[in-house]
Amino acid sequence: MNKLSLNKKDIKGMTKITKEEVKKVAHLARLELNENEINNHAKQLEKILDYIRQLERIDTDAVPCTTRAIEVTNVFRKDEMKNSDCNEELLELGPSREDKYFKVPKIINE
Repeated sequence: MNKLSLNKKDIKGMTKITKEEVKKVAHLARLELNENEINNHAKQLEKILDYIRQLERIDTDAVPCTTRAIEVTNVFRKDEMKNSDCNEELLELGPSREDKYFKVPKIINE
C-alpha cells in the first residue's frame, strides 16, 4: 500500500495558517465566512497541522500497512454436507404438499 502523499519535509516545513489563507480557500470553495468564522477555521486548521506534526515524529517504518485497526477473520463454519431425517417435519411446515414434495401453484402457462 502507498503511504500518505505528504512527505516528512512537507509537514515539517508547514507554517502557521493565516487568516488570508483561510479567506483564499473559502473564496475558492465559494464559502462566505465572517471574521469570527475565519479566525475559528484558522485555529482549527493549525491544531490539525500540529497533530500531523506529532504523528510525523512516530517511527512507522517497521509497521506494516493495514486497512483496519482490528484484523478481520472469517467466522463462518466450514460448509459440510450432512444427512438429515427431518424431511417429514419440513414438509408439514409448508402450506400444501403432494407425496414428498411441496405443492405450489402453476406459474407457467402453456
